[in-house]
Amino acid sequence: MFKNYINIGFNVESIIYIFGFLIGLIFLIYFLRLNWKKYGILFILSALVGNILCYIFVKLNFYSFPYVLFPKILVMPLTTITLTFPIMVLLAVRYSPDHWGWKIPFYSTIVHVGMFWETWALTNTRIIEYNFKWDFWDSYTWWWIFFLLFEWIGGSIIPNNFRKPINIEFLKFGKLGWAIIHFILIVTVFLGGYYLGSF
Repeated sequence: MFKNYINIGFNVESIIYIFGFLIGLIFLIYFLRLNWKKYGILFILSALVGNILCYIFVKLNFYSFPYVLFPKILVMPLTTITLTFPIMVLLAVRYSPDHWGWKIPFYSTIVHVGMFWETWALTNTRIIEYNFKWDFWDSYTWWWIFFLLFEWIGGSIIPNNFRKPINIEFLKFGKLGWAIIHFILIVTVFLGGYYLGSF
């Protein structure tokens, strides 16, 4: 009887959900070992906000998740969302540069990589489907809102001695960090333009 409630098979969607959950769990353990109270609070807050926003958008029929692991119980991949977006928040808060002039390219890279994978999932899997009045730019905007909100919240919760900001020297012109950021931004802007031009 339980098999009617679980949707695990040898398909890309199940593999992505399980892989995302396991990687998220490993990172969560790492952050809780650093400071279980501070990072735990930030994790819980970002997980709550992320899941509530996602649930609201699903209920408004902005987008949907055609394939979930527990189709009779959940309308969205609750465990995977709980252990992916909040972990990205924790990583971003811990390693974001000190100065806002450098935070913008740092967060641009995170948002563009996230949107790349969301668009890939949209076009190649049954994980997500855009519905009523929702498109690429809506997702892009909300990625920015979510991460900038938690950069501010995380900056208030996580003390400096438990953060490890990227050295801005690494991000300056000619350095490896500069090359990585520009490579990601150029490639994802090109692919985003290609995707938008295809529809």
